[in-house]
This record gives sequence, structure tokens and C-alpha cells, in this order.
Amino acid sequence: MSNEQHPELEAHSLTFLEMAFRTDRQGVIEHPDGYGKKTGDCGDSIEIFLEIRDGRITIFRYQLDGCIHTNACCNMMALLSEGRPLADAWEISPEKVAACLETLPSDHFHCAELAVGTLYLALVSFQEVRRAPWKKLYR
Repeated sequence: MSNEQHPELEAHSLTFLEMAFRTDRQGVIEHPDGYGKKTGDCGDSIEIFLEIRDGRITIFRYQLDGCIHTNACCNMMALLSEGRPLADAWEISPEKVAACLETLPSDHFHCAELAVGTLYLALVSFQEVRRAPWKKLYR
């Protein structure tokens, strides 16, 4: 794919482009420790699956039905949270995701909001499973 065929790609940072086209974190974790699903007003839909060990997110996977901007946001969140303490994941904000991507267009900021909102749902889900472990089997 050359920039001559897609001149709009020239407006983006290499970080954004890497996150937008990366697919290795797309997938499902059976019986995840944390799970969240959310659909945005734009129609994009995200499912996030977390494996958590010793208070750290060890595996971050997601399924996506959406645009490359939402994919970039999901990948950036995985980069910011995988291997880190849960407290760090709670500190991820849409503004932080957008800043790390460097060139997320302002008219796609809602993609960062959707992605972070879905992550928060997965983190809340993990807290619920800690209180009632049997719920993990019924996701």
C-alpha cells in the first residue's frame, strides 16, 4: 500500500499507523478474569477480555466491529495496560490514549472514549468476579 494510493495516511504518526493496523491482540480469552462489551453511538462495538494475575493485566485481548481509529485506540490501551498493575489501567483516559496515538483526529475522539469505557467495564467485571468467582463461568 503506497501513500500515493492513500494520501490520508500521510497525516498520521507512525505510532498511530502501527496501532491502527495491528491485529495480534484481537482474539478471545475463554473465561476471562475481566470482560467488557460496549457499542458506541457511531455503531462501533468492542469486547475486551482480560487475564489478570497477581494484580496485573497479563493478557489483553479484544474483538472489534469498527474502524481503524477504534482499532488504534484498543491497541494503545493494550500497550498501556498489559503487564502493569490494575491501578495503572484505571488511570487510562481517552485523553491519554489520544495523546499516545499522537494523530487521532478530533472527530474520532469518541473512539478513544468508547475503548476506555469498555476497558472500565472489564475492570469492574473483574472486581465482581473476585467477590463472586462462580460468575466467571457464565460469561
